[in-house]
Amino acid sequence: MAEPVITTISNEFAFVEVRRVDTRNGERLSIRSPKRGYEILLDAVLLEALSWTTTQDLTPLLETPHGPDAEGGA
Repeated sequence: MAEPVITTISNEFAFVEVRRVDTRNGERLSIRSPKRGYEILLDAVLLEALSWTTTQDLTPLLETPHGPDAEGGA
């Protein structure tokens, strides 16, 4: 089996690895933060829904920029 192609995206604040993965339930986009140890798998429906969002919709996610555990969250 071929190794998955991993694309990295980074700036001075963050570094993530992005790749397409095959699961039992179909293709997913994996977004992984190696530094924090977080990963999410998004299917086509979630990716399309993400495309509908605005910057204002996503801004609350940055209230704890170091992850959900930074402020005692989940």
